[in-house]
Amino acid sequence: MSSPAEFYNSLPPISKTYGTLCLLTTTLCQLGILHPIHIALIFEYLFPNFQIWRLFTNFFFLGKFSINFGIRLLMIARYGVQLEKGPFERRTADFLWMMIFGALSMLLLSAIPLLRSPFLGISLVFMLLYVWSREFPNAKINIYGLVSLKAFYLPWAMLALDVIFGSPLIPDLLGIIAGHLYYFLTVLHPLATGRNLLKTPRWVQKLVARWRIGVPTNPSYFRPGVAAPVTQGGASAFSGRGRRLTD
Repeated sequence: MSSPAEFYNSLPPISKTYGTLCLLTTTLCQLGILHPIHIALIFEYLFPNFQIWRLFTNFFFLGKFSINFGIRLLMIARYGVQLEKGPFERRTADFLWMMIFGALSMLLLSAIPLLRSPFLGISLVFMLLYVWSREFPNAKINIYGLVSLKAFYLPWAMLALDVIFGSPLIPDLLGIIAGHLYYFLTVLHPLATGRNLLKTPRWVQKLVARWRIGVPTNPSYFRPGVAAPVTQGGASAFSGRGRRLTD
């Protein structure tokens, strides 16, 4: 059995960095060193007061220490890591671009008054969950030992549980919308038309190469019809997509 340090070091770079920043931010808030209101996405403070950092920092707060916080952090460690090690293996730039695109989509959506949310970290985690559920739709998931279902339905089951337990609905919905938009533009539309409308920008690839983050995107990458199996609860799960066009 590996030690916690060995497990942490084995995590892929983007998921590890994001999870670490979320844990660090929550710890600082819990200790009273940082107040959540200073990092929240409050549009009235953005441009008049030049508090541009709020566009970034709001994604790193998942709530104070609680069961819900632990669940969100585990979702990053499980679904984010499995995405980065599975469908996005050797495609670090693509995975980073997915996170950036999701964050930008959520920022635009949250500008709508009805969809406004001060913290979009939970939304970004839900986006990871949604994309994972589309990559491994037939994986068997057991929720709290009570309900067994296919991964395809997991985002909606988690959303329903949040409603039952009184958590806000909007952050979950924003993540699902952003996740579906990304999956449509990078998988469903290319499969139907042969055209990818959401290529990973060159600057993201250069950033990954410049800082040697994971493995840069291979421009000639072509994904075969079936992805490698990932074990979930004793069953093998296979990707639902046929291919991904990166150029």
